[in-house]
Amino acid sequence: MAKMKKLEDLFHDTLKDVYFAERKILATLPKMAKAAQHEGLKAAFTKHRGETEGQIVRLEQVFAEIERKPQGKTCEAILGITKEGQEVMDDYEDMPAHDAGLLAAAQAVEHYEMSRYGTLCAWAEELGYTKSVKLLQKTLDEERATDAALTKLAKAVINVDAERDEAA
Repeated sequence: MAKMKKLEDLFHDTLKDVYFAERKILATLPKMAKAAQHEGLKAAFTKHRGETEGQIVRLEQVFAEIERKPQGKTCEAILGITKEGQEVMDDYEDMPAHDAGLLAAAQAVEHYEMSRYGTLCAWAEELGYTKSVKLLQKTLDEERATDAALTKLAKAVINVDAERDEAA
């Protein structure tokens, strides 16, 4: 008979999923920064890379609180989102809509992360992991701020540039 899995097991599995996702994102952000045509978008990706490094450290602290070894579990969702981002980089290279597509892919990542971190915060609270709640909430706040900054950049510049006849 299979072991009955509880919320603690689901929390751990989801933590491994987001740990994998963050490490994948960390590896992808330099490529996105290099591919971005607009300096503001390059800067946003570079800034978020630094934040992602801190987020990974916080996830490792959460693993420590639950007395588990930090490890990732393949996250098919983030693999799909990053694959779509790569397709945009390939299909729209040197075209006006390139950065708009790249920014949209980045926001898909942010929305995925916000969903995961929101859930992990709620579960950590339910399970009594008070230190983890604070760590996960800090990351959730960063993800929301990044999403808001990307939206502002999209509306002010990137989407407008995507309508021009030539690339930036």
